[in-house]
Amino acid sequence: MHCPVCGFEDTRVIDSRLIPGGQGIRRRRECPGCNERFTTLETAQWAYPRVVKRDGRREPFDEHKIRTGLLRALEKRPVPTEALEPIVMELLRWIRSLGEAEVSSRRIGEWLMDRLKTLDQVAYVRFASVYRDFQDVQDFRRAIEHLADPGEEVDAPTPRDPPSRTA
Repeated sequence: MHCPVCGFEDTRVIDSRLIPGGQGIRRRRECPGCNERFTTLETAQWAYPRVVKRDGRREPFDEHKIRTGLLRALEKRPVPTEALEPIVMELLRWIRSLGEAEVSSRRIGEWLMDRLKTLDQVAYVRFASVYRDFQDVQDFRRAIEHLADPGEEVDAPTPRDPPSRTA
């Protein structure tokens, strides 16, 4: 590793420790050229599959989008933000375990809704309303009824024609 201060080509490790949770290693280094000390973090870098959207577009998997969607669903709910981390970590492990080059956004959304259903029912309905593009009260009613009878399959609402505008 090059020294970030003087650019010396070979620094030495003087201490290594696991990051809490065991997801990486913190290394304390010293440069023999300028005697500066600095810290490096070593973590695994994963290649995630591309996400296939409903309209057929493909985009890179974005962990930030997952966190943002979950945070919105849980906004002003009595669920600590820390409760999301295990869900996100489990999702990342699940996606990697698929071993596929592509995964549909539908599979990801359904997986997340399963987890939200047990975490917070209001967050589940909020997430489902955006994910499934609810158009009216009936769509909300079906989602709430699904909470009462989880054996019943709930499909995405059928697309509707936008209201016609008359000027």
